[in-house]
Amino acid sequence: MNHPVSDVDDSMVPLDTDPSLWTRIFIVAPLVVVGTQEGEDHYDLAPKHMATPLGWTGLFGFSCNPAHGTYRNAREHGAFTVSYPRPDQVVVTSLTATPRSSDDEATPGLISLPTVPARVVEGRVLRDARLVLECRLERILDGLDESSFVIGRIVAARARPEALRTTGIDDEEVLRRDPPLAFLAPDRYAAISRSHPFPFPAGFNR
Repeated sequence: MNHPVSDVDDSMVPLDTDPSLWTRIFIVAPLVVVGTQEGEDHYDLAPKHMATPLGWTGLFGFSCNPAHGTYRNAREHGAFTVSYPRPDQVVVTSLTATPRSSDDEATPGLISLPTVPARVVEGRVLRDARLVLECRLERILDGLDESSFVIGRIVAARARPEALRTTGIDDEEVLRRDPPLAFLAPDRYAAISRSHPFPFPAGFNR
């Protein structure tokens, strides 16, 4: 395909490609809470925004620092859960980021969070989340600089009825009644209650 030739756009601002890049401009990302079993009878919850489905065949992954409990727990127990919180659960989601006082103590506040047991894997999920996934560990990609990427296969999923796309209900109405929660990295969030159809070209296939 031939592209039109144009002059260099000098209006663009050069950015450093170190980690500060992601603090200079807002990037839209999902906001999820990953749950893992910790030890024999404890559970951990942690917020993640570098999280995504991988293709169309039931894989899901998230970025995680190997020093974090979420990474160690997922590797040790071979499973994790994913909760997609609603906009009115932002405070609850924030509490899952509370630092723990030591490796041997549970994260302060997690015991009082509204959670329910997972149904297929060992773990817990946020009560009333708009979407819940339960995953068995598939693989971990290590060595991504300071991060790793944890990949699981979805073995169970459930959603709030009002969050589902349904025949006879316009997509815009679905978003209005149950808006997805988005994280605007590095430190803001938004509820997406309005959208527009994407102009796919004729004959487009995924």
